[in-house]
Amino acid sequence: MEYIPAKSIVIRAKKPGHWFGIDYNMNIYKGCNHGCIYCDSRSECYGIKEFDKVKAKEDALRIIRDELRRKVKKGVVATGAMSDPYNSFEEELKLTRHALELLDAFDFGVSIATKSSLITRDIDILQSIQEHSPVLCKITITTSDDILAKKIEPGVPTSSERFEVVKALSKQGIFTGILLMPVLPFINDTEENVMSIVEQADQAGAKFIYPTFGVTLRDNQRDWYYQKLNELFPDDGYVEKYRNQFGDYYECRCRGAGKLYRMLEKECSQRGMYYKMADIVRAYKRGYEAKQMSIYDILTK
Repeated sequence: MEYIPAKSIVIRAKKPGHWFGIDYNMNIYKGCNHGCIYCDSRSECYGIKEFDKVKAKEDALRIIRDELRRKVKKGVVATGAMSDPYNSFEEELKLTRHALELLDAFDFGVSIATKSSLITRDIDILQSIQEHSPVLCKITITTSDDILAKKIEPGVPTSSERFEVVKALSKQGIFTGILLMPVLPFINDTEENVMSIVEQADQAGAKFIYPTFGVTLRDNQRDWYYQKLNELFPDDGYVEKYRNQFGDYYECRCRGAGKLYRMLEKECSQRGMYYKMADIVRAYKRGYEAKQMSIYDILTK
């Protein structure tokens, strides 16, 4: 494992409360070896060289401890935005696990995004955090087809295994749902795929499904994505379809995105699952509002 220097790790969110109600972002690792062909973090604007090589931030736990201790305002700390906190090295290093222990010790909540089943290892800490602060687990599942999943997301558990992760977390009382993103135009943007994910999510006890019917592409991320499409689907002409449909446009929306969303909306409503971010945030934070009040709030109330 290569270690890189870091001055700060727990960073105030640019728009606190905007994205799933988070207040801070925490990325202990840099880079990711999951190999997902569509990953936005490959974009040049993020400046991550050797993206497929995972690096850990030096002295991360001390930095996190000191930053949490100094923060006046409590809140929800998100992890998983730029790289999966449960990469293949985490099982041995346990940096994410120990960081969760620190969040627990300093009374912070957590929002985790991952594709890894390793998150179930930390159910005990998530339950402990949930006693005082909000906990939100978001498991990314983009297709119900395990064969397709292994092509576009080669370094992570199959979709069926990830549904089992949702089930395991939900069974232990952890507020858990699915990130249905990205849905790739021409590849998995079908009613059958969306319907299958909704059905399996419901069976697994998911509290929500939050979708994005499309994919964002820019600079070298687009080049990588097109290269992989040609390698994995040489006879399907996907690259030509993308170029004809989207050109160099950043946002590539699925065909019939509106129809897919209305179908998901109807099915989730019937099954009692959330699909709007505001509703998800209200649900997972319910009952914690007073507990998360900061010293500043108390003094100025």
